[in-house]
Amino acid sequence: DMVVGRRESQDSEAAYRPGHALGNQMFTGLVGAIFGTEFSDIFSGYRVFSRRFVKSFPAITTGFEIETELTVHALTVPCPCAEIGVPYGARPEGSSSKLRTYHDGARILLMVMLFAKEVRPFAFFFSVACVLALSSVTVMIPVFQDYLETGLVLRFPTAILATGIMLCAALSAVCGVILDSLGRARLETKRLHYLSYAGVPVE
Repeated sequence: DMVVGRRESQDSEAAYRPGHALGNQMFTGLVGAIFGTEFSDIFSGYRVFSRRFVKSFPAITTGFEIETELTVHALTVPCPCAEIGVPYGARPEGSSSKLRTYHDGARILLMVMLFAKEVRPFAFFFSVACVLALSSVTVMIPVFQDYLETGLVLRFPTAILATGIMLCAALSAVCGVILDSLGRARLETKRLHYLSYAGVPVE
């Protein structure tokens, strides 16, 4: 239901602005690790959609994040996808890209994290819980050392801080479990909405 034109250039320096090819690879790898995509160019604007895909696509983004949203939607529905190579050359003389490297890159990264929270809530919140738990243990190590040496808790503020961080880790893990159940229900509804439209006939 979606065909992506993978941009192929013989001269990447002329076709891409400095750093854009690397950024494309990094974001493609990040999206692949989170959502399991096998696309090699998620920022390609050369795309063809079926009517069913378009009707089921929510389109919540307004900027350069749209390609990422299209890819995530295709992977979470899920729908048949293909990728074909298309020639990609340098821009015409006098024209320039509207993409702002760092600003739009930050917005795309934020959008990827938002999609990860919405589509993979258990993995997202469990990762947060692991980071918080590790931080809590790290903060608590000096308190344990003092206790083993003196038998007393000499750093009450540190102990309270470590306990609070560990409680936040536990809450994050619980939120992940609850939101994962809700997320599955949302994905089922999304899938049913997608299937409510007629697909492309196969001859």
